[in-house]
Amino acid sequence: MPARKPDHRPRILAFANQKGGVGKTTTAINLASVLATDHKVALLDLDPQGNASTGLGIGRQDRSAGTYALLVEGRPLGELLRPTPVRNLTILPADPDLAGAEIELVGLEARERRLAQCFAEAAETLATYDYIFLDCPPSLGLITLNALVAADGVLVPLQTEFFALEGISQITRTIDRVRRALNSRLTLEGIVLTMADRRNNLSELVASDVRGFFKDKVFETVIPRNVRVSEAPSHGLPVLLYDFRSPGAQAYVKLGAEFLKRERARSRP
Repeated sequence: MPARKPDHRPRILAFANQKGGVGKTTTAINLASVLATDHKVALLDLDPQGNASTGLGIGRQDRSAGTYALLVEGRPLGELLRPTPVRNLTILPADPDLAGAEIELVGLEARERRLAQCFAEAAETLATYDYIFLDCPPSLGLITLNALVAADGVLVPLQTEFFALEGISQITRTIDRVRRALNSRLTLEGIVLTMADRRNNLSELVASDVRGFFKDKVFETVIPRNVRVSEAPSHGLPVLLYDFRSPGAQAYVKLGAEFLKRERARSRP
């Protein structure tokens, strides 16, 4: 694991797409699991559905204090993070009260900066991590806005189907607005094409259109439709632990390598 400088700050990345069912949580879980081989990673489950928590083995009955306690009650991040089946990967689960957070945040001071403030207060905890991943809900409400204000960049998982093209323009406009008004460092980190079916001409056409418009923002690695990827969350495991040899697991290993290559290029002077 790489040595960290005393003033180390982790890379904070939000996984966001207001369209549901595009592989957002699956990508967050599995990319985090790949990176945890050589880096320390924390995944914050900001989605009231709690799929990231379930996918990493924390059932609804076991969640207790989590992201609601952090965002609304102001509990310290360090005391809320939990271990997962993946070495070097911890999670902040989505506790049952998170469903009401959107409403309660409206009445709080600096409501769109709550997560950023929590991170500022948890600098010592954050310094022990290399990456903080934020799994956002499939909407552009206050919880997602908090993630975008706190993050350095946004990764957009994009299903290779027609309606996904409409969603990508909306999330990119939102990123631009947040950058101008609330978080000048926010960037579109990349687009990950997911749930691709090579037998389907539409998948290829959508991928071609997205690459034509977003150029090198689109990762070369494409995540295929794979039944093992779909089965893994029901066992509380990332697909890398559930079936490492499956095409889906191998695609995420390849995505992790490409992600780290981009990170090294970004950090060069």
